Amino acid sequence: MVSQKVVIKNPTGLHLRPAGILCKEAMAFHSLITFTFRGDTANAKSVLSVLGAGIKSGDEIEVFCEGTDEKEALSAIVGIIEDGLGE
Repeated sequence: MVSQKVVIKNPTGLHLRPAGILCKEAMAFHSLITFTFRGDTANAKSVLSVLGAGIKSGDEIEVFCEGTDEKEALSAIVGIIEDGLGE
């Protein structure tokens, strides 16, 4: 298992469009991809789980990846979050 903390940079937080982008990227990997925010864990492959976390701009999450392609998955997920998730 690998993990990394990352700050949400896009100005509107994880609303529907960026949550969809995050989930689509996560689904490209075989690994289990989750993140924690304020003590709760969300499945990065589920739009409802991501939206339910209520993450706003400036919030810090910790992304966890576990599986055969965990390092590549972590790098990709952190990369798209740092790039602003399309915003």
